[in-house]
Amino acid sequence: MEMQSGFSKKELSYMFDPTAFDNMKVVIEGALYDKDIDGEIVIIDRNDVINMAKMSRQFDISFQLPHHPVMAKIEMESRLANLAAELLSNALQEQHAGCFVRLGFSLEHEEEIDYQTIKAILQDTWGTDRKITFSVNQNPLEMKKTKSTLITVEFDRLITEDQMDDLVEMINFMMISLEQLYLLIFVQME
Repeated sequence: MEMQSGFSKKELSYMFDPTAFDNMKVVIEGALYDKDIDGEIVIIDRNDVINMAKMSRQFDISFQLPHHPVMAKIEMESRLANLAAELLSNALQEQHAGCFVRLGFSLEHEEEIDYQTIKAILQDTWGTDRKITFSVNQNPLEMKKTKSTLITVEFDRLITEDQMDDLVEMINFMMISLEQLYLLIFVQME
């Protein structure tokens, strides 16, 4: 029996529920856009990528505090094993359903900055069990000695839908980190 849409009930019954990745992405995106609308942050970039070669999903969204030069980024990644755990009924579902989250903070500066102090401040906020790395780029041929610094905070574990509230709360901690980095790097240098 055909339904009005032209599809049978059997054809319509194969739709998958949204994955944990999709659900977490929508919640984070919504929370950030609410803060953008309220004027607390400014969203400056967003990417939603499906990698067909590796069968993975990646999402990132970048923002900054209004009138502040430090940028923050939330990156989420769901790999083939994570997606398969949800779409296929098997024993792996509990262990692999979710995504990996990485945070980034980036800025451009001319003055030398104290990376150890920055690491200590971020560890106070994010914990000492997080992997915090720094990458500094500079063009040696440029007259102006501007450096680009990227600070990455990695959680090194799978994040699940059970931690959805923690993901939303993480946005507030990112805003605190943005303010701390701004004060340390740009205000104290003046």
